[in-house]
Amino acid sequence: MIHSILKDKPTKLFLGISAFFVANALIAECIGGKIFSLEKVFGLNPVQFNLFGQSGMSFNLTCGVLLWPLEFVITDVVNEYYGPKAVRRISYTAVALIGYAFLMFYLAMQIAPANFWIASKQADGIPNMQQAFSGIFGQGMWIILGSLTAFLVSQIVDVTVFHRIKKVTGHKWVWLRATGSTVVSQLVDSFVVLFIAFKIGNGWSWQLVLAICVVNYLYKFTMAVVLTPLIYLIEGRIERYVGHETAHKMKLAAMGKSEE
Repeated sequence: MIHSILKDKPTKLFLGISAFFVANALIAECIGGKIFSLEKVFGLNPVQFNLFGQSGMSFNLTCGVLLWPLEFVITDVVNEYYGPKAVRRISYTAVALIGYAFLMFYLAMQIAPANFWIASKQADGIPNMQQAFSGIFGQGMWIILGSLTAFLVSQIVDVTVFHRIKKVTGHKWVWLRATGSTVVSQLVDSFVVLFIAFKIGNGWSWQLVLAICVVNYLYKFTMAVVLTPLIYLIEGRIERYVGHETAHKMKLAAMGKSEE
């Protein structure tokens, strides 16, 4: 059984893509606790601007946004070759495993630490490792709930928009359905996570939620456009790996059509 699976290139490809998709999502969640200055990355001073009445706004982003655009690139590729059911399957799997990971993080924080792990040596420059560990992995429950909900909802939106565009364009204009579905789903993702985590969870004002949403979305929109050529690169590699005839059959099956 396993030999027949491993000999089937489309199956092996799907397993590899799924593994990367889940791992990338989990890593993005884990590193999302760090905030960085996008301007400083390029050696610039942070900008200061007003938005929705909120002053002092700048491009401060979570490190998680560095990896999330790849999730939507992968979603579009899976959509193209395997269809919406496959996208939903890997999305549900990712959410389940991320939820499992956060549960394990929580249990790890609750386990009684060794004495030397919490020894008070701050005067010597040695931190309390229990506090440091909890600070890294102890994201608030509202943030976790918001992140997972936003991820799942945005994936469903991405699938829906992608296939509606594809029904009109057929196999042409890959850039339009890939970029179009991503810019719409990223807007949903940006708003849902902030609404649940900070509007509901922390009582932020609507003005602050919308201002930060716009800042985050500007980055995600830019990345969606910048990464469009990556879609063509990945599809080219897939075509060479499985063969043009097999790739064509996969695309037809993804749209629910028989071979033309």
